[in-house]
Amino acid sequence: MGKYSGITSECAIRAGFGNEFHKVKEQSIRPPITSQIVIGTPGTIIHRIRANKLSLSYLKILVLDEADHMLAEDGFKGDSVDIMSKIGCVNPQCQVLFFSATFNETVKEFAAKIVKGNHNQLFVKKEELSLQSVKQYKVNCPDELAKVMVIKDRILEFGERVGQTIIFVRTRNSAITLHRTLVEIGYDVTTIQGALKQEDRDKIVKEFKDGLTQVLISTDLLARGFDQDQVNLVINYDLPVKHNHPTEPDCEVYMHRIGRAGRFGRKGAVFNLLCGDADEKIMTKIEKHFGTEIAEVPDWRNEEDFVVALRSAGLL
Repeated sequence: MGKYSGITSECAIRAGFGNEFHKVKEQSIRPPITSQIVIGTPGTIIHRIRANKLSLSYLKILVLDEADHMLAEDGFKGDSVDIMSKIGCVNPQCQVLFFSATFNETVKEFAAKIVKGNHNQLFVKKEELSLQSVKQYKVNCPDELAKVMVIKDRILEFGERVGQTIIFVRTRNSAITLHRTLVEIGYDVTTIQGALKQEDRDKIVKEFKDGLTQVLISTDLLARGFDQDQVNLVINYDLPVKHNHPTEPDCEVYMHRIGRAGRFGRKGAVFNLLCGDADEKIMTKIEKHFGTEIAEVPDWRNEEDFVVALRSAGLL
């Protein structure tokens, strides 16, 4: 956009990992930020502010994208609050904008406290959040091997006919294990997770966006803000749960995950692979939260049941 508007922007990122001394040193040797728009994680932004490399005096707008994550106790809340506090002292006229596809009650209450005075709120009703163009299914599998067989023989066999696929897993170890298993049985898949270097992540995402790979295994790293219009299938190999309460579903993450399919009004399908009573209970809570009943694929062994599901989703 800057090529046509003349607006300048800068991506505030750290050079790499290191201890606190090296982080502080790195920030101190960087030149001051003079761009009109600065983009970065709360941790990096607060380091730039503390190193006197980013002035808040003339800041007009602060945007917290994925605000529910930025203000969550297990997210970036500390740094985000610190940034808002410093802006409040130096530049109280700065406009604060919170954006997210999902807001829980805790974040709503926090936002009301932190944004003092008159403020506007625009919320889409929960029942309107369900993606009409995306069909959701649940598949009961007897064990982990059955999950792999469903992916291999009942979904991925349709290949490019249904577009690209993202498979979401819960942990890095699950991502590595599933990747190894699918490669061993002949599928060309790529995997992205938090332990990879940033340049490796960027390369994997670029290859997927360029259509060089059809199947991408991911932790919740790509659950938010990842737009690829060729993604028509999302597979929840593991259902999303809250980190501190593994028996409770993370409904916000679930919504973000299924939102990766059927972007920009396209057709899409989501298959939730359930294994055991624990998964069934979590799925039931997700259905109750969104006030919907997710259709069940009758038999995980029956190819025709998956053909019917994909046809119903408009992908065959």
